[in-house]
Amino acid sequence: MTSQVSSPAEQADGTLVGEQRTSGDGSGDKEVRRLDRVIIRFAGDSGDGMQLTGDRFTSETASFGNDLSTLPNFPAEIRAPAGTLPGVSSFQLHFADHDILTPGDAPNVLVAMNPAALKANLADVPRGADIIVNTDEFTKRPMAKVGYATNPLEDGSLEAYSVHPVPLTTLTIEALKEFGLSRKEAERSKNMFALGLLSWMYHRPTEGTEKFLRTKFAKKPDIAEANVTAFRAGWNFGETTEDFAVSYEVAPATKAFPTGTYRNISGNLALSYGLVAAGQQADLPVYLGSYPITPASDILHELSKHKNFGVRTFQAEDEIAAIGAALGAAFGGQLAVTTTSGPGVALKSETIGLAVSLELPLLVVAIQRGGPSTGLPTKTEQADLLQAMYGRNGEAPVPVVAPKTPADCFDAALDAARIALTYRTPVFLLSDGYLANGSEPWRIPDLDELPDLRVQFASGPNHQLADGTEVFWPYKRDEQTLARPWAVPGTPGLEHRIGGIEKQDGTGNISYDPANHDFMVRTRQAKIDGIEVPDVEVDDPAGETGEGANTLVLGWGSTYGPITAAVRRVRGAGERIAQAHLRHLNPFPGNLGEVLARYDKVIVPEMNLGQLSTLLRAKYLVDARSHTQVSGMPFKAEQLAEVFKEAIND
Repeated sequence: MTSQVSSPAEQADGTLVGEQRTSGDGSGDKEVRRLDRVIIRFAGDSGDGMQLTGDRFTSETASFGNDLSTLPNFPAEIRAPAGTLPGVSSFQLHFADHDILTPGDAPNVLVAMNPAALKANLADVPRGADIIVNTDEFTKRPMAKVGYATNPLEDGSLEAYSVHPVPLTTLTIEALKEFGLSRKEAERSKNMFALGLLSWMYHRPTEGTEKFLRTKFAKKPDIAEANVTAFRAGWNFGETTEDFAVSYEVAPATKAFPTGTYRNISGNLALSYGLVAAGQQADLPVYLGSYPITPASDILHELSKHKNFGVRTFQAEDEIAAIGAALGAAFGGQLAVTTTSGPGVALKSETIGLAVSLELPLLVVAIQRGGPSTGLPTKTEQADLLQAMYGRNGEAPVPVVAPKTPADCFDAALDAARIALTYRTPVFLLSDGYLANGSEPWRIPDLDELPDLRVQFASGPNHQLADGTEVFWPYKRDEQTLARPWAVPGTPGLEHRIGGIEKQDGTGNISYDPANHDFMVRTRQAKIDGIEVPDVEVDDPAGETGEGANTLVLGWGSTYGPITAAVRRVRGAGERIAQAHLRHLNPFPGNLGEVLARYDKVIVPEMNLGQLSTLLRAKYLVDARSHTQVSGMPFKAEQLAEVFKEAIND
């Protein structure tokens, strides 16, 4: 989870499992060992069901009570060429008996369904780790596709690992003989055989997966039972084969979570629930105008299920139409949302500028991915920050909010809605692919914990002319927030102009007056600058002498997990280092300048080429040191820990 308190296990190396202890409660003659944590990676073709396999293992792990973090990784192509390196899909899961922060740097167990999966992932696997391989796929042609001149299972190249050769395909087909399926149909269940084997190895519950399979294939009961049978066959294989002499237990993380009801949740699902909750707390219908684009599409899919909560979803013909419809819904008095990723952000920029001019609440949810252009659609990046800040013509300031974990996407959505509704402004909510597709346990909040987001619509005249006439001025502002009134179309007496041409202060009439334009530009900027956001909190434990650290690590967005895990390691090695994390990137927290000034060194890890550090240098004249990565993958905690140690000792 996201606790700031480090546990002894997390202070150690962090890439391997914790202390192993032999337990006497094994089944039969097989040994059972207790582990602190495990990192498993399932890998195979994009058609092998690795994401489903990982999802099911994750769901059962969550129900068992472990803390967990996941990293799905899949090709951009709908179906890449089978057996090739570009077509490899993987799912990594880190689960533990204590609080954890990342999907793990390196897998302790790799399940490789074919030669491509082995070759694509072997570099990440540490010496001594377990590798379970589907030997049926290690034939001449599949190996030649990925450049294996000899069979790696036989040529000694895997001697550094504990290799478990398993003919997954053959065993699955044999287990399903009674169903009369074709070979191709039976082969499709080999992922369930692998899931059953891993479920036995790590004592995962099975009832939930069997129920899931029967529900998923309810219209095809024979297929459902075939998958259940393959799943059970994998479990029984682990129980009976001599190759797996040991199984493992990872106890529930009973001390990692505050009291409450928890569920496993992905970032996109948490964000969707946050938008639904925001609509309920604002007592407004939610309108989503969206165009499908990876990895934001899941939000459209999820929100379309919640008509009972007053949510309306509109799949537009393109990105421009999507945000145009959303802005129209905002004008009509609804909580308006538009979602996008990658180049879709650029296509929406003109209408975002219009929303700035109209001063209407609008949530622009951008799930960042690798760019430029189409870039890496299924990989993660943080490179849209400057576009969110400045990517419009003219002076068009927009608040920017960024969640830090998958579960935090729920709270960030509520926070973004608060700002949009209170200050009558479009708000950027910047998630990314790592958060969107990753998952972790989430404590379901009580209703009384959610903020009150209700707003008052304009209902009558708000200004008196010199002759005493009562009139409605659409750009007369709240003295505290500088927000203009929100007048729902059709309200008698509140007729007013809208449009992109500059408005006259107060009346909203078209104005080309230079002084008025200068005033309106500065007023819109002052409104954003005056948004109330919490002070940034600094985690800086003083040493034995009472002195704090002289090095601060400052992050934003999804870098929170790797940064925090790395900070724990550095502290575990006896070094002093401070950490802070930003949710609000525009405006910055009011105390940020003072915080930065307290430290001799400021390190800013980002999955871009230094966009936040550029902003910090410009605003606070601080020598922020960038540590950047644009590989499409999240930071590894071990690598960050080394960077932090070097900076401390520099």
